[in-house]
Amino acid sequence: MIEIGKTLVSLDVVEKQFVCDLNACKGACCIHGDSGAPLEDGEETILEEIYDDVEPYLTEKGKKAIKKYGKWLVDSDGDKVTPLVGGDKECAYTIFENDIAFCGIEKAYRDGKVKWAKPVSCHLYPIRITNGKRNVLVNYEKWDICKPACACGEKLKVPVYKFVKNALLRKFGKEWYQQLELAADYIESKK
Repeated sequence: MIEIGKTLVSLDVVEKQFVCDLNACKGACCIHGDSGAPLEDGEETILEEIYDDVEPYLTEKGKKAIKKYGKWLVDSDGDKVTPLVGGDKECAYTIFENDIAFCGIEKAYRDGKVKWAKPVSCHLYPIRITNGKRNVLVNYEKWDICKPACACGEKLKVPVYKFVKNALLRKFGKEWYQQLELAADYIESKK
């Protein structure tokens, strides 16, 4: 583990390689899972505020799910999450282009309709954040649907932390990220 301030970063974050390969996985992380995208405190308020600007981007199934379940909900683990279509399918905010799943919120953001790109948990993926008693845990989540991303990352030689650099900067800030880079460089020099 790498300790940076009150965070503990798994070595997998710097040692594993990862680059999304949407042509291979088709955006499966937006479609599969036990519940919707985890939301940080305050993100549910953002979803409420931006929904009218995001709604035109969403599928009819997504809009129906949001009407039925709400713009966000609390799952069986007690976590705030985005709703799922049918309660167990893709995230209600998922859109499809050329049979590839994308985020409707992110599309609205890129079009300048909203100022929030998407939930931090989605931006960070394949990193998952867990709040421990004393520390924030920063872990790489290995998921079979991401095998193409692992292969692509290995081919391109891009470690997880570099692939999600902008998301880590968004979550933890520039100084934190610079400390992670220093730790990663040190680990690499010892191989």
